[in-house]
Amino acid sequence: MARFWVCLAGAGFFLTLLVLHSRFCGSPVLRKFVFQISWRTKEIPYRLDVGWPKHSEYFTGTTFCVAIDSLSGLVYIAQRGDNIPKVLVFTEDGYFLRSWNYTVDTPHGIFAASTLHEQSVWITDVGSGSYGHTIKKYNSFGDLVQVLGTPGKKGTGLNPLQFDNPAELYVDDTGDIYIVDGDGGLNNRLIKLSQDFMMLWLHGERGTGPAKFNIPHSVTVDSSGRVWVADRGNKRIQVFDKDTGEWLGAWNNCFTEEGPSSVRFTPDGKYVIVAQLDLSRLLLAAAPPVGSIGNCSVIGTIQLADQVLPHLLDVSGKTGAIYVAEIGANGSYKTESFFSCLWETREGEH
Repeated sequence: MARFWVCLAGAGFFLTLLVLHSRFCGSPVLRKFVFQISWRTKEIPYRLDVGWPKHSEYFTGTTFCVAIDSLSGLVYIAQRGDNIPKVLVFTEDGYFLRSWNYTVDTPHGIFAASTLHEQSVWITDVGSGSYGHTIKKYNSFGDLVQVLGTPGKKGTGLNPLQFDNPAELYVDDTGDIYIVDGDGGLNNRLIKLSQDFMMLWLHGERGTGPAKFNIPHSVTVDSSGRVWVADRGNKRIQVFDKDTGEWLGAWNNCFTEEGPSSVRFTPDGKYVIVAQLDLSRLLLAAAPPVGSIGNCSVIGTIQLADQVLPHLLDVSGKTGAIYVAEIGANGSYKTESFFSCLWETREGEH
């Protein structure tokens, strides 16, 4: 009993220090500390790393997306704002390396696709300037390598290919590219391109039926060859065969309150990680077996601090750590606009 009261007093003292530090030093630590985890198993596989990044002063804009290059151990974060570097590069353990903003207007999504021979970073740009409505490939130092779309011109065309507010993309191990185009723009499309940028298949109609979309916001591919799309406006995740584009099913029972804004898998493929922006919440659901989509089965939730607004996330292929980019629409958080949190797996848990 004495040990219990000692621990309780220590916890209270620690929280008091956090409050004072946040109140008088303008620290974001408290905002990152306040969260709740609900889990259906005995072991909670995630904890908050309040020490990531090592120095938050490099975040001078509003963070919208994050990509993990597990092969190189790098974290790419894209932020919006005037006269600031748009892309920040960190090590996975939180040390700042460099920044760049060449030809980046208004980033929305980002993806790192590296091999032993090439480090590449893809960015979807939704800006209205001369670089907007495009998807661009860079090397790790920010040199522009490839541009998809018609720079500065939104549209619905396929030849030449045009975008209107492209939300996100995913590049698989073969180099094939999956694009969700339509963050509130003219298009509501899922496009698959070959590694030489030839159209392989397309679903491209606004609606509520199978293979139709209302703000397709995030896309990923699992190890079984299924393409998962966060159909945010329709409050569901739709699933397709990556080779044929065939519609395989949808999850909507998990999203009655709000649609998904981001979708990724854990490295072992056992769990689907979903962000819900306006609820400031992450869901972890059991991945379905091959040959079945079934219904969404939530095995845990992570409730973030109020109004941090998780926009897009990514997962380290090495450690299983979840990196979350939050846009923090609440005015009290806007002045602290930075990459808000890293969820780190416990040792031995992936």
